[in-house]
Amino acid sequence: MALTEEGLINVPGLASRWVRLGNGARAHYMTAGDTGPAVILLHGGINGSSGTAGWRFMAPFLGANGFRVFCPDRPGFGLSDTEEEYWPKQGFMSWVEFVNDFADALCLDKFFLSGNSQGAQTASYYVVNHPERVIRFALIATGGFMATLGIDPSRRVPATFQAPAFDGTKATMKAAMEGIIHAKSAISEDLLDMRVNAANSQKDSFAAAGKFNREAANDPRFAHYFNLKGKLDTTTIPGIYLYGRQDVLGPVENGYAQEEVLPNMQVFYPDECGHQGQTDQPDMFNQVFLEFFRDGKVSRKTADWAGVSDRRPENSDLVAKS
Repeated sequence: MALTEEGLINVPGLASRWVRLGNGARAHYMTAGDTGPAVILLHGGINGSSGTAGWRFMAPFLGANGFRVFCPDRPGFGLSDTEEEYWPKQGFMSWVEFVNDFADALCLDKFFLSGNSQGAQTASYYVVNHPERVIRFALIATGGFMATLGIDPSRRVPATFQAPAFDGTKATMKAAMEGIIHAKSAISEDLLDMRVNAANSQKDSFAAAGKFNREAANDPRFAHYFNLKGKLDTTTIPGIYLYGRQDVLGPVENGYAQEEVLPNMQVFYPDECGHQGQTDQPDMFNQVFLEFFRDGKVSRKTADWAGVSDRRPENSDLVAKS
C-alpha cells in the first residue's frame, strides 16, 4: 500500500490535520473521534517517530469509543515544522511547551494524557508542570525515569539490544524498529518508508534536542526541571504505567525499580510486549486505556490480562476488585 501524498501510512479512522501554534509554528497531528473528552497521545523518541507511527492502532479505537484523540508530531519528529526557529533547542522543556501550545491552539482546556518512552517522560514533565490541565494519565515504558526519579544508578539494567546508528537508510531504520517492537509482523515496508522520510527531513531538529538533553542532564541550571523526584511520585492525578516484559531497550527490571518510587501509580507488566507495547499488544492496551480514561479504573479481567502488579494493594482503587 502506497503512502499518502503527505508521506503517511493510510490508517482508517485516523485523519491528518494541521494547526498554527501561537508561536507561529505549523504543527501536524493525527486525530480520531468527533465528540467526547480529549486525549493527547505523545509518541516516542527514536529517529522517525511520529503520531502516526506510535498510535496508529490505539487512536482510531479510542476515537470510535467516545473520545476525541490527538496525536501530535513533537518538534523534531514526523511532519513537524522544520524551520530552525521552531527546533526543540531545549529538549524536554521545548516539548512540554509544545504540548501546552498545541492544547491551547485546539482549545483543549483539560484532557487525558499519555506517552510512550520519551513521550512518557515528556508527559510526566507536563503532568508536574501543568497539573491543572490533566484529568488522568497513562505512561508506557521509559528508561528516563531511572535518573530523573533518583534511582540508584547501580540498579539500572542496560539494554540487551543495540541497533546500529541510523544513517539515513531503511536498513538501519529496520534494525532500530526491531529493538522497540516485539511483534515483528508490525514492522511493515510502509512504516519503514514513512519513518525514514521523516527522520531524514528532521535530522537537524532532532539532533538539536538530543544535544540539549545530554548537556542539560549535568547542568545545575536545569537540574530543578529535569528532577521528577518529589513531583511525579507525589502527584494526586490518577496515573497508570505499563512496562512490557520483553522490553530489550530497558529490560523489565528497570520497571520494577521505577515502581518502587512511584507509590501513587498502578503498574502493569504485559507479556509478549516490548518497548512500544501499544503496537505489540494493541487489543490489550486499547482496552486498558479505554477503561482507565472512561471509568477511572481498570476492570479486574482486563487488569489480569495486562499483567497488573500486585506489589502495592493500596493502589487497588485504580483496579476493580472483581
